[in-house]
Amino acid sequence: MAQSERFQLSVRVLTVLASEQDAMHTSSAIAEALDESAVMVRRTFLLLHKAGLIVQRKGPNGGAKLKISPKQIGLGDVFEASAGDWLSLEDKAMAGLMKKVRGDAVAAMNEHSLAGVVKRMKKGK
Repeated sequence: MAQSERFQLSVRVLTVLASEQDAMHTSSAIAEALDESAVMVRRTFLLLHKAGLIVQRKGPNGGAKLKISPKQIGLGDVFEASAGDWLSLEDKAMAGLMKKVRGDAVAAMNEHSLAGVVKRMKKGK
């Protein structure tokens, strides 16, 4: 799955989790709501959990839910969770510049929160 698709699915999964913050959401329920593969949702759960954005619980009452408030989750945080290796360059000067560019981009993305995305989606419906 390409970086942009992982980022988009991560944002979509988080918006579902933000819709009912106290409930545990299963990967199959989210997959059905988003018309996505449950396997891809589970993979997304792993990325978001590793980044500290969600908590997961196994078992019959298991699933995932937000670990922190949607207001505290910036889109840059979601990008970082889903990004993986962004760009590798052998030229150290260029690699340093690209690292700075990525940091600037993530900071700019973090000016927008998951709560803002949820609010815009509700207006669009």
